[in-house]
Amino acid sequence: MTLTGPDDASLQELINSVHENTLAQRMGIEIIEASAERVVARMPVEGNTQPYGLLHGGASCVLAESIGSTGAAIHAGPDRIAVGIEISATHHRSATSGYVTGVATRLHGGRTLATYDIEITDEQGRRVCTSRLTCMLRDA
Repeated sequence: MTLTGPDDASLQELINSVHENTLAQRMGIEIIEASAERVVARMPVEGNTQPYGLLHGGASCVLAESIGSTGAAIHAGPDRIAVGIEISATHHRSATSGYVTGVATRLHGGRTLATYDIEITDEQGRRVCTSRLTCMLRDA
């Protein structure tokens, strides 16, 4: 994992605290790169499908919220927390195997709100889902 921040050890501890023993971990989401500006992660399609064998739209939302919230938590800093308050998702195409990759890019990073644009693609680089997440930043 590539981490970028003032203290990579503290950043790793923060990421572990928002990821371990969570839904994201149970769904197999792996964070590859993380900073306040950009978070990249991948998730297996297998085990995250709906009855027709397609990637579940809710799984895409979990990936989007997980990585957007991770970026917001990094942006907020160690003494604050980030909680998702709004998410939207447009599902463009299905995925049936392999991994999908999510890239969360910060659109706004303020004192009380952080907003991320999340693009989820399949292994061929085709867009599967576009999402936007807004998180409220609060004192811990």
